[in-house]
Amino acid sequence: MERNLKNVLVIAIGFLFLFTAYGALQNLQSSLNRAEGLGVATLSVIYASVIVSSMFLPPILIKKFGCKWTITASMCCYITFSLGNFYASWFTLIPTAIILGLGGAPLWSSESTYLTLSGNIYAKKTGKRGKDIVNQYFGIFYLIFQSSGVWGNLISSLVFRQESVKGEITKEQLTYCGANDCFSANITTNSTKRPADELIYTLLSIYTGSGILAVLLVAIFLDPIPNDSEENEEERNTSIASGFLSTFRHLRDKRQCLLIPLTMYSGFQQAFLAGDYTKSYVTCALGIRYVGFVMICSSATNSISSLIFGKISQYTGRIALYALGTVTHLTCIISLLVWRPHPSQQILFFLFAALWGLGDAVFQTQNNALYGVLFVKNKEAAFANYRLWESLGFVIAFGYSTYLCVNIKLYILLGALIFSVAFYGSVEYLQYRDLPETISDKMENQIEETVIQTKM
Repeated sequence: MERNLKNVLVIAIGFLFLFTAYGALQNLQSSLNRAEGLGVATLSVIYASVIVSSMFLPPILIKKFGCKWTITASMCCYITFSLGNFYASWFTLIPTAIILGLGGAPLWSSESTYLTLSGNIYAKKTGKRGKDIVNQYFGIFYLIFQSSGVWGNLISSLVFRQESVKGEITKEQLTYCGANDCFSANITTNSTKRPADELIYTLLSIYTGSGILAVLLVAIFLDPIPNDSEENEEERNTSIASGFLSTFRHLRDKRQCLLIPLTMYSGFQQAFLAGDYTKSYVTCALGIRYVGFVMICSSATNSISSLIFGKISQYTGRIALYALGTVTHLTCIISLLVWRPHPSQQILFFLFAALWGLGDAVFQTQNNALYGVLFVKNKEAAFANYRLWESLGFVIAFGYSTYLCVNIKLYILLGALIFSVAFYGSVEYLQYRDLPETISDKMENQIEETVIQTKM
């Protein structure tokens, strides 16, 4: 197996094990820790901490320790959160949420940097276009990574199904499901009660073991990227000193500023699926026992679509894929505004989840690849900005989650989607406008090199 591809698989499988645990725990927080809003507060703290860490940690840690060891250390931060859930309280979950958040931005920035560097190195060896290889690597990564939602939800469903859950959904409650949910139907039934502690401890033990496997896999089998080891200590110290605020300095790039709405929309739409769709549509109309299966459908579609989009992007271009993702989510948002969910329409619950996963696959793969292609010289700072603004989208979405009706949230999501796509079009226009200048500069450099060689 080609070495770079092996490393891509190692990172992808490591993230698969890690987020099999964290992804499912994130989905369960509001249900397992409902008392005093502990679960929602924990999620808000996680993404607020990611914002803080995105401001300065990724460039420093990547320059100092390299991508491999930054990924390894950041994964350990996620394990502490799994341990904190064994004795869930404000004194265990909030500190471990902060630790997880501080490790979140370096984890994703180093992963994106590693895949981008690996893709460019392989492209240089084989004479292929760097952006095509980078797109393929991100497609492979997200194919494997997104399947973590399948396994994590499947594990929780198998564990919790050992406890019998009963609870009928009344006609009165159905009238407040979907876009009509304004928190008037907070009817507690047997379907929403907390599972037995023994089952929770069993689930958390499985998740903790999965996280430990992820750390060991990356630490043992992942090769350091060549660029990580070429700098001497003096150069690294200089990079750390100058890179402390590189995340903010990167905002001087007009393209980065224009990509902020698109990046924030990624956080908005993921938060809506995990929080509002599962609660106001699936749980409200079908019951909490169906949440895991619906999320499995979304994750499976997301995973398969990620691989396909990574492969076909070299033929279709990213603009066509962004158009597909935009139309898909636009259709879902409008449909969810007018649809009145009912238990007799089970297939629609899974269909909307699948379509949402397809659209998310476009934004996840293409956003990462776009950042890698546009900001080749400032990859660490660029991906730190990506994680910062996406996390801000999560924080805002979780922040207004308990205060706004679902229809208002959908209108916000609709406006954010249109706004972000318009700004993305501006980025493509700038790239198209500057392309002739770039080609001209390359031709001038080639002419100068030819003249020098002739003189020699």
